[in-house]
Amino acid sequence: MGTYVKSIIVVVVFIFVGFNIQAQSADKKAVITVMKTYKDAIQNLTTEGTMSLFTKEATVFESGGSEGTYKNYVAHHLGPELGHFNRFSFSNYKIDVVVELPFAFVTETYIYTIDLKANKKRATKARIIKKKGVATSVLKKIKGEWKITKTHSSSRNTRK
Repeated sequence: MGTYVKSIIVVVVFIFVGFNIQAQSADKKAVITVMKTYKDAIQNLTTEGTMSLFTKEATVFESGGSEGTYKNYVAHHLGPELGHFNRFSFSNYKIDVVVELPFAFVTETYIYTIDLKANKKRATKARIIKKKGVATSVLKKIKGEWKITKTHSSSRNTRK
């Protein structure tokens, strides 16, 4: 093989690697945007607009329990729960994304703080809940869009 052909092969390989790195970087940013959109909605105490972030059959697991589909989770757990909060905020938020097309694997770590409303019916006082949390999610690229297919979160008390 001549030097000219070897040079062309090297250039083609570099171009391919460059495009692949750019595509992965764009996919990683898109996945981070999906996760940020979901996190921001929760911080705004709403699930409005979040259904489109999940596949129809997406499953949710929370602290050792299966919540079923995201639609079920919103209707029977998350949606009603948000109504009991004055505030929900994330701090010390970190996200790690690995893209292996057509999937992306996400790990989020954070501290969450909930300002819980008083509830006369349940005889609960207003209080602040602060926990360390971790979430893992699997997303799939479907028709050019990243959608959450599975998510699991758990938490524990923060150490003082």
